[in-house]
Amino acid sequence: MYTLPDLEVLRDFNAIAVLTSGGDSPGMNPAVRGVVRAALNNGIQVYGVQRGYSGLLAGDLRVMTSASVRNIVQRGGTILKSDRCEEFKQKEVRKRAIEVLKSNGIDALVVIGGDGSLTGAHLLAEESDLAIIGLPGTIDNDIFGTEDTIGFDTAVNTALDAIDKIRDTASSHERHFLVEVMGRNSGFLATHVGIAAGAEMVIVPEYEVHIEQLGQQLSESRRTGKGSSGIIVVAEGQEPGLTYRLAQQLKQLGEEPRVCILGHIQRGGRPSGHDRVLASSLGAMSVNYLLAGYSDIMVGIADGAIVDVPLDSVIRYRKGLDPKLFELALLLHK
Repeated sequence: MYTLPDLEVLRDFNAIAVLTSGGDSPGMNPAVRGVVRAALNNGIQVYGVQRGYSGLLAGDLRVMTSASVRNIVQRGGTILKSDRCEEFKQKEVRKRAIEVLKSNGIDALVVIGGDGSLTGAHLLAEESDLAIIGLPGTIDNDIFGTEDTIGFDTAVNTALDAIDKIRDTASSHERHFLVEVMGRNSGFLATHVGIAAGAEMVIVPEYEVHIEQLGQQLSESRRTGKGSSGIIVVAEGQEPGLTYRLAQQLKQLGEEPRVCILGHIQRGGRPSGHDRVLASSLGAMSVNYLLAGYSDIMVGIADGAIVDVPLDSVIRYRKGLDPKLFELALLLHK
């Protein structure tokens, strides 16, 4: 369990809204439930915005009751639906969103999502007198200011479940498998999955891949039978087709690797117990932060405690992959 801050109530709200935006992540539903139940228990009306910022612009807001969030903690995805809204980058478009909220008597908004979603939240806070709170919802765990994000633990376990099955075939045929996990700009997911799966190699965007060195290492592992799991975990990277290109290059070096793209199965499925507790805690505490007068912050985790981080810092800085953790992933296969 997390250490929760003791916050003094300094203001009240007639109504708040909550939305989920960008890529869905397991645990968004428990986070929504946390927001709704905490708000209702404080006498605040809650609106659920459908389809993220796109639904906000369309005025698609629905009153949430305690029954609205009954039996959703175990469900993947988001009952509020989600969307990527490119036009929200325009100031005049955000002005329309602010008008929609105010016309419905809403004076606070909780946004659950990743980098792009939290950037939108920060801009809304800057351009209005609305109270805005962000929650980190992404399987990439690449949000600055928080050690953990909603959905990351579930995504790791989903990938591990698939790899444990793939390993049976890899072992039976004495063949290497390049298993691609999500992570265009970040290797957090790939590194954690690689360590937990006992992968022979982990390839992430943060570090350059030396194919010849990799091929030699695979050949040596096969020759000596030392430390070979047959599994190479690859973060998808920014350019589509990276894993297939790596497989082709390894073939030219005499290997016969197979490719398995895990894709969107990592974003789906029942959230783990860890993610349910994390999301529920962050969701409920976002309401407490609103009542304490906070705005333009993200509620995250640091050293086992729930903390507030300025949204300006969240979007300004990048959370880097710990090089020591990556070194550990490489060390353990030897």
